[in-house]
Amino acid sequence: MSIVSVAGVCKTYPAFRLKDVSFSLERGKITGFIGRNGAGKTTTIKSMLNLIHTDSGEVSYFGIPLSGHETEIKQRIGYSTGTVSWYPRKTIREIVDVTRTFYPNWDGEAYRRYMELFALDENKKPMELSEGMKVKFNLLLALSHRAEVLILDEPTSGLDPFSRDELLDLFRTLKEHGVTILFSTHITSDLEKCADNIIYISRGEIRADCPKADFMRDCGKADETLEEVFLRLEKEARA
Repeated sequence: MSIVSVAGVCKTYPAFRLKDVSFSLERGKITGFIGRNGAGKTTTIKSMLNLIHTDSGEVSYFGIPLSGHETEIKQRIGYSTGTVSWYPRKTIREIVDVTRTFYPNWDGEAYRRYMELFALDENKKPMELSEGMKVKFNLLLALSHRAEVLILDEPTSGLDPFSRDELLDLFRTLKEHGVTILFSTHITSDLEKCADNIIYISRGEIRADCPKADFMRDCGKADETLEEVFLRLEKEARA
């Protein structure tokens, strides 16, 4: 069942254009969003969250258009980037105390569980955290209000291999509980471990949107990894 729909989204910048981007996300599936730097991944994600004004197109969640229902929808979704932009001199506890007031569905038990899982210290400030711990803190906030959809822009950026594996295990557990996950990444080996579907964007256009197995069958060659398929497609597009 489709839980997120992106239809005909366009956005023009002086040096880049997002062209008629359309795809949907299935409930309880993990979708990897791949494309080289500047291909349009972050612009697409920002369009999905109304963080930029698009030229045309429509985004809907749970069968409800984002336009006119943004507050209602954002209570039910989580968003995280690979970086943190919170007040660097406030403690995690202080930031959480403010953040939780925006979410009626804030789950204190889940928050404590993820604090322990991510080994975060409530008394630390973002400026005192490593890059990997900043990513975990951002994910903590996204996961603590029972989000039904997670939209993650480079969520494993800055994490060591062990922490990345822990996070991918968490994604698989969330999927089993019906959570829909879209995440962009340059670490394609992560997608090989956990993604159900692949969306591939190049030069502002969606080039593939299908189950991972279909992507590998239709776009790959014998014995190629997902990374090798992606790199070859990018080279061919620029030949």
